Amino acid sequence: MKNFISPSRISDFHLAHGQFLNYRYALEDEDPERILYLAVPRFVYQTFFNLAFINRVVQRSQIKLLVYDLEKETIEQWIK
Repeated sequence: MKNFISPSRISDFHLAHGQFLNYRYALEDEDPERILYLAVPRFVYQTFFNLAFINRVVQRSQIKLLVYDLEKETIEQWIK
């Protein structure tokens, strides 16, 4: 679960992207059936993840997203 709270959302994304890929590669050996999602707050998804570059990276990296509402503490969307 990533909050994207630093002053630079692109830096947060860069870190989250790298961690996500590392987790996915590690799970391929340990639990290949497990599906990995990157959890992001709804407001970040609606603003930052709609940028063309970010959207392309998510698609090319085949990142599945879990969008959550930070205040309500609920899951809003599962995006494959």
